[in-house]
Amino acid sequence: MSLRVTGVTIEARWRTDIDAAGHALIADEPASLGGADAGPEPFALVLAGLAACTATTLRMYAEHKGWDGVQVSVTLELHKGDRRAIARQVAVTGAPDEAALTRLRDIVERTPVTLALKSGFDILTRLEAAPGAEDARLDEALEETFPASDPISP
Repeated sequence: MSLRVTGVTIEARWRTDIDAAGHALIADEPASLGGADAGPEPFALVLAGLAACTATTLRMYAEHKGWDGVQVSVTLELHKGDRRAIARQVAVTGAPDEAALTRLRDIVERTPVTLALKSGFDILTRLEAAPGAEDARLDEALEETFPASDPISP
């Protein structure tokens, strides 16, 4: 299974328009970093993914166990420094007993996004000129060599 997300810069200074599997998102930097604050900064999007995965996984598990009325609230804070760290506070209401909370404490450490972030990712990057960019560079080079304003000699 693969998931495709695309990001495209636009005229606004640091804004990136994102298509996340058919869902439109905007990322931007805060005004303090020169952006327009039109959307979350990139690390906020990472935290949002972790929050969503945490809440959804715990809710799915509770539903699987037949624990009706379980609600999950997740608060995350990114600590920047030599080694970045994420503080995660999870509040669960409606768990039937302490044994259920103990099981959820185990599950929360094994959500898919938690495991991926803890283990890291291999990122395989290929950077190349966008389609048509070579044609534009060729046109520019030809224009420099053979300006359109030069009359063509017979």
